[in-house]
Amino acid sequence: MENKIPWYHKTSIYHIYPRSFKDSNGDGIGDLQGIIQKLDYIHDLGFESIWSSPFFASPQVDFGYDISDYKNTSPEFGTLDDALQLIEEVHQRGMRIIFDLVLNHTSDEHPWFKESRSSRDNSKADWYLWRDKPNNWNSMTGGNGWHYAKERRQYYWCSFLPFQPDLNWRDPEVKQTMFDIARFWLGKGVDGFRLDIFNTIYKDAEFRDNPFTFKLAPTPDDPSGYFQKMQYSQDQPESFELAKEFRQVCEEFGDKLTVGEITAKRNIVRRFAGDEKNDGLALAFDFEMLEFKFTAEFFRRLIGDIETHFHPPFMPVYVFSNLDKRRSIHRLGNDVRKAKLLHMLQLTMRGVPCMYYGEEIGMTNLKLPFNTALDPIPHKYKHLPRFIFDLLDVTVNRDEVRTPMQWDGTKNAGFSSAEKAWLPVHPNYMHVNVESESKDGKSLLNTIKTLMKFRSENPAILEGSFEFLEGLPTGVLGYARETDGQKLLALLNFAEKAQDVKLNFSEAVYRLTVRDEAQDGSAHLNGFGGLILSA
Repeated sequence: MENKIPWYHKTSIYHIYPRSFKDSNGDGIGDLQGIIQKLDYIHDLGFESIWSSPFFASPQVDFGYDISDYKNTSPEFGTLDDALQLIEEVHQRGMRIIFDLVLNHTSDEHPWFKESRSSRDNSKADWYLWRDKPNNWNSMTGGNGWHYAKERRQYYWCSFLPFQPDLNWRDPEVKQTMFDIARFWLGKGVDGFRLDIFNTIYKDAEFRDNPFTFKLAPTPDDPSGYFQKMQYSQDQPESFELAKEFRQVCEEFGDKLTVGEITAKRNIVRRFAGDEKNDGLALAFDFEMLEFKFTAEFFRRLIGDIETHFHPPFMPVYVFSNLDKRRSIHRLGNDVRKAKLLHMLQLTMRGVPCMYYGEEIGMTNLKLPFNTALDPIPHKYKHLPRFIFDLLDVTVNRDEVRTPMQWDGTKNAGFSSAEKAWLPVHPNYMHVNVESESKDGKSLLNTIKTLMKFRSENPAILEGSFEFLEGLPTGVLGYARETDGQKLLALLNFAEKAQDVKLNFSEAVYRLTVRDEAQDGSAHLNGFGGLILSA
């Protein structure tokens, strides 16, 4: 079985937001040398792959997701040599490095776009999406996504923000150039790519109007909203083909990871991974779990549906926080007991766990005002009362989930020696930090370390089958993970009250709390407790 499952279906991913991870030169901004300084920390945690958000050359209006040069780094992050050193240092530790590649759009400061907007007959005239008269398409952030350029007396299309014009992938030169950019980094040793808003890359060739819908706001499984169904601006047939083509480009360099950011219904997400075999994107994020409900019933339904769509040879990704959404422990009322159980689920499921920096110590959201936001999105909504977004439980100001990593209890939480970090540090850094949690054997950090070690040492977790356990008390989720020679049973109690479960097993091999017990076929689970049993 070992040879049948590729490395990227058994790996674990640690997601770094470079601006906020570690500042090595005291300018208040995290950088590549800072990441290098902390590689041993990530390795000791037990993660095998690192995904870094973009550090390519950029005006930083959307903090790296507006790229002006794909083959260079932004000076605040370091140099191209620093990027190459990062790749080498990651590999020296036996880990893999995943770069974040934005294929859909560039910055409006990119030389390609500057040339394209200068006239209708230059060499890059068709590299972006231009129209004499815009159709009715809305952007993903709400409002008209068409913007006027007086130089051409035409409108250009932006799926996201006005300074991020979409590339025209129907132009063969664009497609070849972007493939060659991927080859450039693969040739430098990168192990794969996380692909930003992948399902928006192709749009309808005829630019047909999107139909009306009564849906007000986008949801994790459907980006349609603002009373418009994104029928012609996303999920086009050519995008599914692109997933396979881009995979083939990457595989010119061996087994490489491609993981897509795709906001769509689960059956569509699955199509991006392939039809009968996994020959599209190697992995795809499932965004419903980013807005999870902390109940056994929710996870039973979610996992059941994921297993239906992402059965072998496909592999799901389990992710509960990212750079755009509320941090997972915030959703749990900052309850560390619940966070431990959530990550026990994440690290024992059939799937690739992806953990956002700081999640391992319980970093939480920092509420910040819209009018002082560095993130450009909240400025679109600053005229609306804040409580509306709180009621909807949505993150508009992404600064709130991108605050500096909390390393210790010193100034700026040990993130930077600067007088002021680029974003404020959360005030709870004095007790929520790596240094203090490292010394506490019962901390969230050490729980995750133990679970990561357990995951790496047990083939049933890494590559085993999955099956729900039936007949369990309300509030308890149970499942079996089995491979040749090993069968493990996981029991997770999502209720605050203790629960007893009868099962056939030989011994307990992992206890989430000291009061979780197992003997003679009877298991006792503490409130928010968990057990892994050897069958």
